[in-house]
Amino acid sequence: MSSDPNLSEIHLNPQSPLRPAIKAWEYYLQDQGRSTYTIKAFTGDLQLLVDFLPPDRTLGSVTTRELSQFTEWLQHGRNVPCSPKSLSRRVTSVKSFFRWLVKYGILTTDPAEKLLQQSVISPLPEVLTVAETEKLLETALQKRKSAKPDARPYTLLKLLLETAIKKGECLGIHLNHIDLESPDGPILFVRYASPSNRYKERKLPLSEDWVAACQEYLEQYKPVDQLFYWSPRRLEYLLEDLGKDAGLSKHVSFDMCRWTSVLNDYRSGLEHDKIRQKLGISKIQWREINMKLRQLSEAKP
Repeated sequence: MSSDPNLSEIHLNPQSPLRPAIKAWEYYLQDQGRSTYTIKAFTGDLQLLVDFLPPDRTLGSVTTRELSQFTEWLQHGRNVPCSPKSLSRRVTSVKSFFRWLVKYGILTTDPAEKLLQQSVISPLPEVLTVAETEKLLETALQKRKSAKPDARPYTLLKLLLETAIKKGECLGIHLNHIDLESPDGPILFVRYASPSNRYKERKLPLSEDWVAACQEYLEQYKPVDQLFYWSPRRLEYLLEDLGKDAGLSKHVSFDMCRWTSVLNDYRSGLEHDKIRQKLGISKIQWREINMKLRQLSEAKP
């Protein structure tokens, strides 16, 4: 068994109930730097398993057959809609939990090892057309150059369209993550606090146009440390309002800007591995992304 203090205090063994094991797994996920959303989703999935199994079921008595019955119950017996994507994640949660129990010597065999995992490909994302992108940038530029100039919308939008960073990465930008003196031109360093996410860290080029807008933004809002120090929801509203002001029917979002950015790269012929590195994803993750970009590229612009 692991020397992790949380595990040692709980004293897990094959005769232990599931609930304390789930709590220990939650501690483990926190120690691994997993996001709050991921931890909540994974532990919530395991709570559903607890609800399904008999109250006296112990870790060592759970069988592959019961886990298969659990997935069947999620789809047809719970009377709560379970999309293919949700089902896939719940199977992943169960597999990860029991794999962790085996890894740390709490169980000797993994009842979830042969549990069927069906790959689910999510629908194609919605992207901005060239005309819509230009209209958004034009609207943001008008705000930047108005009588009461506000460079924030343009700075945010232009950054997302250039770098394809995610919302969490955007919120994690600190002023010292921007290098304007790099020999290769202005650069954004995408950083992660958790060591488990270090592979996602990367350097992304910034245009002189963005730098000029950012300098105006810095003078107007005077951030001390974090580049965008508002709540995630406030920045989401900013993008939504920008879309409305531009007369777009689409719900402009961080994800839409991210996909639009890399789709433009894809259509321009940028090497696929450079697009993958720009996104900060693994080669396995790239397979689905590549397929979606190909389909989006073949669709009407």
